[in-house]
Amino acid sequence: MKKYLLLLHEDISKMQKLSPKEMEELIGAHMAWANQLAESGHMISGDGLEENSVQISGKDCVVKDGTFIESKEMIGGYYLLQAKDLDSIIDIAKACPCHLWGGTTEIRPIMEYEG
Repeated sequence: MKKYLLLLHEDISKMQKLSPKEMEELIGAHMAWANQLAESGHMISGDGLEENSVQISGKDCVVKDGTFIESKEMIGGYYLLQAKDLDSIIDIAKACPCHLWGGTTEIRPIMEYEG
């Protein structure tokens, strides 16, 4: 099976407006979906990500704190999944709970190296 990284893009302003109950519902939905993925054999790993980040750029390795105020969205989490092909992972990703709260999923196939 081929591996895919599913990046969860969240609208920062929408996420900050969620009530504690809505946040619990979001977390519960992700936990339930992750369990379904594990039972079906598609789940490899996954986690939520904290808002703060650090970026290192350029050959001088300039270090900057993030997430930046001018950003409208952040990557709120990821799932590392496996499926037989891209069409299959697209169908699986459509059920991601982040869509219920206005989020976007980005699917990135993992490169396979011979050797």
